[in-house]
Amino acid sequence: MGWLPTLLQGTLITLQISVGAFLIGLLIGFPVAMIKLKAGPGLVRLANGYTTVCRSVPELLLILLLYYAGADLFNQISVLLTGEAIELNGFIVAVVVLGVVQGAYVAEILRGAISAIPFGQIEAARALSMPPLLYTRRIIIPAMVPYALGGLSNLWLILIKDSALISVVGYSELLYSAKQAAGTTKHYFLFYLIAAALYLVITVLSSALLQVLERRVSLWMQSHA
Repeated sequence: MGWLPTLLQGTLITLQISVGAFLIGLLIGFPVAMIKLKAGPGLVRLANGYTTVCRSVPELLLILLLYYAGADLFNQISVLLTGEAIELNGFIVAVVVLGVVQGAYVAEILRGAISAIPFGQIEAARALSMPPLLYTRRIIIPAMVPYALGGLSNLWLILIKDSALISVVGYSELLYSAKQAAGTTKHYFLFYLIAAALYLVITVLSSALLQVLERRVSLWMQSHA
């Protein structure tokens, strides 16, 4: 029982990492999706390269590369500019690394959702001389949400599990906390079973909330049909 606060703290950190990474994934994925749909050939090739690499290379390997190589590159740049290295916050690095990886999947989900929007809505906005940023905010984003919500919901559930990959770099989220408890007490089955149960609770609660959100979006779509 002495390890229970540590496991609960690890669960909270897992949720924080997942939420932060999901938001970063959205911030990266939406511009990448728009680039793939509307930009010139050069930017499209860069966007395709980003999504291809992130979806082809195992996520664990990407996390290791981005966590260690990325932090090392950042420190080298800091030394060149300021003459001294900066101690990076492990939590922020973990969130950013996982968010960069998730951004590639978000981009593909949003690209498909935007492509599913009836083109007449965009044509109407252009006929009214609506600036691109304005019709993106007022038409594209609201119209794509129903098409993207299912994919984003699945991605969130996958991200909760993927957050456990951060444990390989020694950051104390839920799985790492369970590993510490198991190694100290030698009760491996007990603590890994508790960790599995906590992941299951998070996933079940998330699924329930996402179902409510999907129903509300569906009702909103019917009322505006």
